[in-house]
Amino acid sequence: MLVVDDDETVANVVVRYLERAGHETRHVSDGRAALDAVAEELPDLVVLDLMLPEIDGLEVCRRIRIMAPDLPVIMLTALGEAEDRIAGLELGADDYITKPFSPRELVLRVDSVLRRSAAGPPQSAMLVAGPIAVDTAARRATRNGVEIPLTVRELDLLAFLMAHPGTAFKREQLMREVWGWTFGDQSTVTVHVRRLREKIEDDPTNPTLIQTVWGIGYRLEQP
Repeated sequence: MLVVDDDETVANVVVRYLERAGHETRHVSDGRAALDAVAEELPDLVVLDLMLPEIDGLEVCRRIRIMAPDLPVIMLTALGEAEDRIAGLELGADDYITKPFSPRELVLRVDSVLRRSAAGPPQSAMLVAGPIAVDTAARRATRNGVEIPLTVRELDLLAFLMAHPGTAFKREQLMREVWGWTFGDQSTVTVHVRRLREKIEDDPTNPTLIQTVWGIGYRLEQP
């Protein structure tokens, strides 16, 4: 685990709890050091604070997505940073947790992201919807045969919807089935759906695959 936070007190608590849970950790305190660490040895997951010296957390997340599109990233944000939190999700963060936070909750979030990253969806190994194909065993999605760069959560969400075509799911259902959460900010689902549409739809503003069911949530239409 790579822990990126310039607050030594917070970083020490995060590192201590992650190591108690059996994870090896490395701590860096600024954005430039974080990017150097990812380039030097790819971690299994990054715990990333947004407010960092040198390079801020949002820019670090953006560059990580270029370097390693499927590397799980969990953001640490202050309670009042709602816009930054949404921006981080739009850049491809897989999860976030707000400060002050429970270290045990952070460990649970880390384990949840890692399980889904390693295991993938339990459905059929190959899912197809029009030009989109998802190989869940290879953790790979393509559009007309060209690979789509998806984050861990984006791939899980797409595969789940493709495995249940024509079924409308509430946002809280998607959070439970895809994120493994029984609580949390449902805007996380909204942001991930928007990002998916930008990557798989011909016209994201007029989607034909992932459709909004007003008053409910989302449904994948099989062409």
